[in-house]
Amino acid sequence: MAHNTYKTTAKKKPKKTEKKRRSFNFFKDKRLHLAVGFFLIVASLYLMTAFLAFLFTGKADQSVVESVLEDNIKMAGLETENWLGLVGALSSYLFIYRWFGIASFLIPPLLFVAGYKIVFHRALLPPYRTFKFVAFFLVWTSLLLGYMVYHREALAEWSFLGGGVGYEMAVLSYSMIGWGTLLLLGFALVVFVIYFFNITYLFKRQPRVASAREEPVSAVETYSLATNPFTPANPAKEPPALDFTVTPPKEEKISPPADNIPLDVEEPPVAEEEPPLDLFLEEVSEEKKASKAENYDPTLDLPKFRYPEPGLLSRYDNEKVQVTKQELEANKDKIVETLINFKIGISSIKATIGPTVTLYEIVPEAGIKISKIKNLEDDIALSLSALGIRIIAPIPGKGTIGIEVPNKNREVVSMYSVVTTEKFMRSNHELPIILGKTVTNELYIADLAKMPHILIAGATGQGKSVGLNVLLTSLIYKRHPSQLKFVLVDPKKVELTLFNKIERHYLAKLSNNDEAIITDTKKVIYTLNSLCIEMDNRYDLLKDAGCRNMREYNMKFVQRKLNPNQGHRFLPYIVLIIDELADLMMTAGKEVETPIARLAQLARAIGIHLVVATQRPSVNVITGIIKANFPVRLSFRVTSKVDSRTILDTGGAEQLVGMGDTLLSVNSDLVRLQCPYIDTAEVENICDFIGSQRGYESAYILPEYVGDESDSSDVTEVDLKNRDPLFDDAARLIVHHQQGSTSLIQRKMKLGYNRAGRLIDQLEAAGVVGAFEGSKAREVLIPDEYSLEQLLNNLAT
Repeated sequence: MAHNTYKTTAKKKPKKTEKKRRSFNFFKDKRLHLAVGFFLIVASLYLMTAFLAFLFTGKADQSVVESVLEDNIKMAGLETENWLGLVGALSSYLFIYRWFGIASFLIPPLLFVAGYKIVFHRALLPPYRTFKFVAFFLVWTSLLLGYMVYHREALAEWSFLGGGVGYEMAVLSYSMIGWGTLLLLGFALVVFVIYFFNITYLFKRQPRVASAREEPVSAVETYSLATNPFTPANPAKEPPALDFTVTPPKEEKISPPADNIPLDVEEPPVAEEEPPLDLFLEEVSEEKKASKAENYDPTLDLPKFRYPEPGLLSRYDNEKVQVTKQELEANKDKIVETLINFKIGISSIKATIGPTVTLYEIVPEAGIKISKIKNLEDDIALSLSALGIRIIAPIPGKGTIGIEVPNKNREVVSMYSVVTTEKFMRSNHELPIILGKTVTNELYIADLAKMPHILIAGATGQGKSVGLNVLLTSLIYKRHPSQLKFVLVDPKKVELTLFNKIERHYLAKLSNNDEAIITDTKKVIYTLNSLCIEMDNRYDLLKDAGCRNMREYNMKFVQRKLNPNQGHRFLPYIVLIIDELADLMMTAGKEVETPIARLAQLARAIGIHLVVATQRPSVNVITGIIKANFPVRLSFRVTSKVDSRTILDTGGAEQLVGMGDTLLSVNSDLVRLQCPYIDTAEVENICDFIGSQRGYESAYILPEYVGDESDSSDVTEVDLKNRDPLFDDAARLIVHHQQGSTSLIQRKMKLGYNRAGRLIDQLEAAGVVGAFEGSKAREVLIPDEYSLEQLLNNLAT
């Protein structure tokens, strides 16, 4: 979390402040602190020994040390016994004898790793980390072995161990610092371990109670925290608020002056040390490992899959809240003065600093109507000269009225800052998605599996597409490809194209689609209807397994209680994301609305979830059928109050300040959030990282759907003499189950939709099933298998 910084000096130019902050970032590095600490310890031991020795050998040491020059390289003879001839002998002579000794054996693996990465576009080991490891131990090992050879005559014939470079470095080091060379080697190893393995979290400090940069408050301005009704109940978890007050208002005044009302400021929580990255990995006990070995593990399809690392995400300089004491006091005075002008008295006011806005909670005097304050929204915005003023009257669960005022210098909530939080790393949600930070700087994480669908709206350029990228990224960071699939619909053709690279890992599509990102309207219709078929097939599987939802079904399948030979399989979650619904509704209308509404109504239990976004939340786009089945709505800034009411059923979205500022409606409660920011380069890094790994043979294939024309085909033209080889088996299956549906044939006989459709047409022409009746299953005209066999025999003759 970010700190609140109060400035007492005159205003400074923003550019100078940014340069100064960047210049001191290096000195805040915790690894540097550890390295300097170890250096001081080693230096103290070395200097104390040197000072004691000076008392006895100081006069004898007044001499000049001669430098040692390296000999020139002599050419080897033509006769050599090296397996690789003269070049091999010369290379090994230079690297081992003249340069780095046996440490040179680290160079070939480094070259192999680099070459493998260039040729196959896959990394056996992280190239940059491997280079740092080899570079350090090439020098460190050479110096250590050279030092040993220099001090041990018995090792003279093994002088090549440290190489020429190692030996010369050992001689130089010993002549300068004596046996302090060993201290230097130990110190270098400790510093390398600190930086290479990033072990700063072992020395994590306790969170501070109060900010070191708090301004001193005089005794006249301080009143007891115990009498402050807004003091946090648990000071150990939340830093105490800063209180600014002057003498209390006189009782005879109905509306005290603004200067006499105390401002209780609640600072943002102190930024925690970053938790270790191994929190991304699930801790599995030995008992769980034993039970897991007996169960089916879908992740073994891609056993070497590595989740993306947080290092693929960027950090930003302005990731801290920059709200000064002067800004807080000025806003407080203007709010109070505006209310006083309209005869509204206030007994107390409290400020909570958020990443985008500061929430001022006021307690009006007795007898003041809430509606009277609510109607002053425009007047308060005018007095503050700010856009995005929003009044919450009253705040749910509190006896206060909230006024949200945008900060002059807003915080950038980076994707890195939220992904590396312990709250996200340890999240046990089925489908955890990051929606942003609240006004109180708390990370808001929701479970898409419980929502179960989200409707997103926002005008152009307000952060809607970035929000979709954040949602996709947060799911990718927490779920294995075997557990999650995306169906991406992008009519704009440019927003989701980067995710093409993870097609063989996370995407789902129709078998006849060349591109996994769906942009053509007709293919969108086919894909939506295909998802409806997938939904029906999954419900049939749940019915056969005796389960109520997909979670119970997968649990049975993992415990090997369901037989794959009977059509059962592990079911991954499917998340359908539509980036622009308005375009689809204009071009397709009911053909798109009907399957979306059907999926929204029924697909929750079988793990299909919808995220639908639009930049035009009008009633002809977000129809009543769609809106009724999306209980969770997320709105970025919109252009009018009418659009806000369409998406949220209330106003407020038109007052947002843009750039990721959002309102989340959950169960009729509104929560204001600042959506994290992730740019195109970060998304590309993540997709490249995943795409470079081994994936499935293809994307997840959805059931085939050929459109309405297959239903209107003339069955009288079916030639029963050219029946499908599986005609008899399909007929027996239909009569046995007394259910005439294409999906039954497709699922039980493991056929594509086209072939199953042709079979059902042939069965209709033969009189086994009745005519097409829309969404209902066809009537089975053959009552039993005996009658069916008679019919099949007649067809065969």
